[in-house]
Amino acid sequence: MKRNRREFLEHVGTGMIVTGIGAGFAGDIGISTVFAGEGENTLDFGDLRPLVGLIQETPPDKLQPKLVKKLQDGKTDLRQLIAAAALANAETFGGQDYVGYHTEMALIPALQMSAELPSERQPLPVLKVMYRNAGRIQESGRSKKKALRPVAPADLAGKSPNGNLIRKATRGENINQGERILAASVEKSRKAAFNHVMWAVQDAANVHRFVLAYRSWGLIDIVGAEHAHTMLRQCVRYCVDEEKHVHDSPIRKHLAKCLDQYQLLDRKLGDQRAEDGWLEEFSQFMVNNSAERSMDAIAGALAEGISPDSIGEALSMAANKLVLTQGRLSNGSWRAHGATAGVHGSDAVNAWRNMIKVVSPRNVMTGLLVSGYHVGKSKNHEKVEFYPHAEHLAEIKTTDPKSLLAEAENAIRENDQGRAAAAIQLYGDAGHSPRPVFDLMLQYAVSEDGRLHAEKYYQTVTEEFATTRPAFRWRQLVALARVTASAYGFDVKDRTGHRAPGYEQACHALSVEA
Repeated sequence: MKRNRREFLEHVGTGMIVTGIGAGFAGDIGISTVFAGEGENTLDFGDLRPLVGLIQETPPDKLQPKLVKKLQDGKTDLRQLIAAAALANAETFGGQDYVGYHTEMALIPALQMSAELPSERQPLPVLKVMYRNAGRIQESGRSKKKALRPVAPADLAGKSPNGNLIRKATRGENINQGERILAASVEKSRKAAFNHVMWAVQDAANVHRFVLAYRSWGLIDIVGAEHAHTMLRQCVRYCVDEEKHVHDSPIRKHLAKCLDQYQLLDRKLGDQRAEDGWLEEFSQFMVNNSAERSMDAIAGALAEGISPDSIGEALSMAANKLVLTQGRLSNGSWRAHGATAGVHGSDAVNAWRNMIKVVSPRNVMTGLLVSGYHVGKSKNHEKVEFYPHAEHLAEIKTTDPKSLLAEAENAIRENDQGRAAAAIQLYGDAGHSPRPVFDLMLQYAVSEDGRLHAEKYYQTVTEEFATTRPAFRWRQLVALARVTASAYGFDVKDRTGHRAPGYEQACHALSVEA
């Protein structure tokens, strides 16, 4: 990145200041030490670089007051904070850190949640996730040693970049080649690049590779198209990392078998809207059957001309049923927290339902097949009857809507999953407005950790409720009530008596009630 004389002097000046006053104090007063080490081997984030540097260099407890002051002074807004956080996260971790990519996946949901809150509380979900972001950057020790550096587009000897080339690179665990092919794809168009990345993303059944791809794509609109490669290369790196554990995953052979057996790549996407009865039966089939049989069923539905929207809705219903029928986990726990099969399945389906809106017909078909496989394998618990059970419903003695919401809140605070689910089901059955329920669940999605899934699952339910038919949509909120009750007070290590790190600090910085 070439600098003119003025930029050079500013760069030198910043370096002299940091040298003179020390890196720690420089960070405290808002001068990023990133400038001092920036050079040709650093990603160009333009006007966002100072804010990115501040996030990377500042401990989380000190970061939040600085960000609040910037918001109050009108020097930035929540969208810019999310953009800088996304770039800071991507540059630091590159999609290769568990807490790091969970944080990246929470950024857009946090921004969307903020719009649903009263004005004085709107920054809370963003500040909470920013705290997690900065905290993990500091804990990891990678604030100085970044994962991402500039890479040149691959020279493909006149050939066009394609998804198969990226998939070969990820299967060969060749990060550099995958990123360079992706860079060549981005030069063509970001949508082409996203479609090419899908070939690697579909190569194994894992919620994180799906949701990271979905959120990386969405973040491009926030950080700017010029950073499309930075966002999408996280997916390449994640897939390379996971290849060590999923080499020759059975999904690969079965996906190829379904495409060939049903001749799907020679067919056009269907437009038949499935009836309610078909959705109920088809979703239950996936709950009851294996990953392979679920994928076969999706392939058959595509061959019959069932629309992708209807298949996606059935997948969403199946994943939701996994939340509502979860019993005892393998460790003996009845927790229905964010890392359980049903929540993972719901988040994965939500990602695919959104991604198939923007990808090629080939990737629509393969995406639905992979999503069906994932739902079919998302069973790691003893299955019970649907929540709420009859005894849970019998505990509720009121029909008044405000009293039902109060029952739900009390149950959440007592970690009573059944009673929370029962109160919300009775509320929905009576035809009351869903908004007060979302408002109730939102406050706990902001204040609780949810095993790093609170923001993500809240937004999943929000989107799935909006796109599911009236006959089935309230199941989404019943499931959210159950998961919220399970998550209340637990930290990421399942210790009780904790709120999400950064939440109370953010409340203090904003002078609002915690």
